[in-house]
Amino acid sequence: MSWTRPLLLTCLVVLSAITLFHGADSAVVSDKKAADPQGALRKIFMPEADASSFFKRRGRRAVKTQDEINAEQRQRLAADERRREYHEEQRNAFESYAEEEHDEQDERTREKTEQWREFHYDGLDPSYEYNRHTV
Repeated sequence: MSWTRPLLLTCLVVLSAITLFHGADSAVVSDKKAADPQGALRKIFMPEADASSFFKRRGRRAVKTQDEINAEQRQRLAADERRREYHEEQRNAFESYAEEEHDEQDERTREKTEQWREFHYDGLDPSYEYNRHTV
């Protein structure tokens, strides 16, 4: 009696798994949209016969077709453009930050210089210290 319950449960699980995966013939969903894809989906999904021979089409050392070379070159150029734009944005951000810091430093220096001149002003122009004759 103790072995019948696990056996029935196992059979039930196996039957449900078989019925679940019965319709999965290929990796591609087989509805009307996958049968006639539009645009980008056409490049992603392919018929089952083509999918099975996809890696057999060309060996590792075989020469690439011009279309493959062009596609790889387009990908490289797009990646280079994205990298260039990213670095340009970073450089512009840093340049604006550095310019603001420089302007703030100039302003602080000018204020300190003005304060020093006001504090040390002796009423003479030019200052008495510059007119002093030492013996």
